[in-house]
Amino acid sequence: MKPTFVLVVIVVYFALLMLISWLTSRKGSGNDAFFRANKSSKWFVVAIAMIGTSISGVTFVSVPGMVRNLDMTYMQMVLGFFFGYLVIAYVLLPLYYRLNLTTIYGYLDQRYGPKSYKTGAWFFLLSKIVGAAARLYLVAFILQTLVFDAWGVPFVVTVVGIILIIWLYSHKSGIKTIIWTDWLQTLLFISALVLIVWQLSSKMGMSLGEVATTIRESSHSRIFVFDDWHSTQNFFKQFFSGMFITIVMTGLDQDQMQKNLTIRTLKDAQKNVVSYGFAFAPINFLFLCLGVLLIIFAEQNGIALPDISDNILPLIASDYLGSVVFGIFVVGIVAAAFSSADSALTALTTSFCVDILNMKSISRSKELEMRDIRTRRIVHVAISIVFILIILLIETIGSDSIINAIYKLASYTYGPLLGLYVFGLYTKVKPVDRYVPLVAVAAPLLCFAGEFAMKQLFGYQVGYELLLMNGLLTGMGLWAITVRNKTKIM
Repeated sequence: MKPTFVLVVIVVYFALLMLISWLTSRKGSGNDAFFRANKSSKWFVVAIAMIGTSISGVTFVSVPGMVRNLDMTYMQMVLGFFFGYLVIAYVLLPLYYRLNLTTIYGYLDQRYGPKSYKTGAWFFLLSKIVGAAARLYLVAFILQTLVFDAWGVPFVVTVVGIILIIWLYSHKSGIKTIIWTDWLQTLLFISALVLIVWQLSSKMGMSLGEVATTIRESSHSRIFVFDDWHSTQNFFKQFFSGMFITIVMTGLDQDQMQKNLTIRTLKDAQKNVVSYGFAFAPINFLFLCLGVLLIIFAEQNGIALPDISDNILPLIASDYLGSVVFGIFVVGIVAAAFSSADSALTALTTSFCVDILNMKSISRSKELEMRDIRTRRIVHVAISIVFILIILLIETIGSDSIINAIYKLASYTYGPLLGLYVFGLYTKVKPVDRYVPLVAVAAPLLCFAGEFAMKQLFGYQVGYELLLMNGLLTGMGLWAITVRNKTKIM
């Protein structure tokens, strides 16, 4: 019953996404629609869609699972997220709109030169394809466990099927379709989150007030850590890491910013970023509250929790809360996963076509337009295949908490982007363009060596502040290769 039920949910859901794809592609499926949605998106629609892109299926299962080992300290990072969104809205967006960019890495070309431009684009491509594949892996693994193992379907077939679904509804109109599918998916997974909390509270016989009291009195309700500087959960480490992670993983990330660039005016784009920045804190707080309730529910019912924290919510939702909650969970996690993965696939295709292949969003002739559309579709397929290969590699390696692994990877790969943009915005000097790729590669390697040395020599566990170290080393390297003459800031 359970595997069949999940499959029916996925089929109905897929049909709905295909309907949206058909509706959005009727008025054009050219490159301008794929890359920029013809610059016609409404800011409030994009704001809702971006919540889904940012949350992802990993958040749906990893954040509640975090509570067992880290309590609710993740909220320290979430508070930093909001201030990062303010920087994006009032520092980065004005730059992108003034330069009328199709991809945000075009700034690096104008500020530094073509080598720096390609370096930034390649760092994004590496960061996003690995991070997005890691997010999608977790959902594929859950669906495999809940559904396809019962039918003897190999994991590789499950992964290929998921990627194929995403490709089918996104390959025609790209970001134009993604904005509307992500809008729907955001509403679905937030509804699922609220309903799961409500159903879990009902199973425990608690009113809303009793739920609030129980969470507040729980030993896992701790949010702030001020007294332990060695801990990766120290408030200042978490807050500033959250702020800068948002700046790089949203403001310097083509996946996130591509939706913003489909909005016609800067003012509306700023409304979008600030609005969904406000929404982030209560949504993540509710995920953490769910984590506390899951632990309390398990203790009350003598449930042995799995060793891997990411499996706590899937286990309890599927085995102990009944078919209604299980159905809500499936809808929520599929919606969250697809809204993140489809956006990433579109952004990767856009960046590779525009930044690496130098493709224009609007071609000079009909013949060139058709040629570029064919090339774009080939790239879209190729990146989908790479997605599959990376997910299978992650399956071989494994990870206890995918969300921690993603943030750690971001500290290494987005650090050079942070350094490039901060140096470009706040200095007037020009590094030697041909040496920039060497600096961008050297900085993460030095960070890795420094992280190892601090742990061995001083017992200091480097957390997400690694991102700041990486950006600082990149900036120092750029200063070292600078031509000693002034140049106008872009």
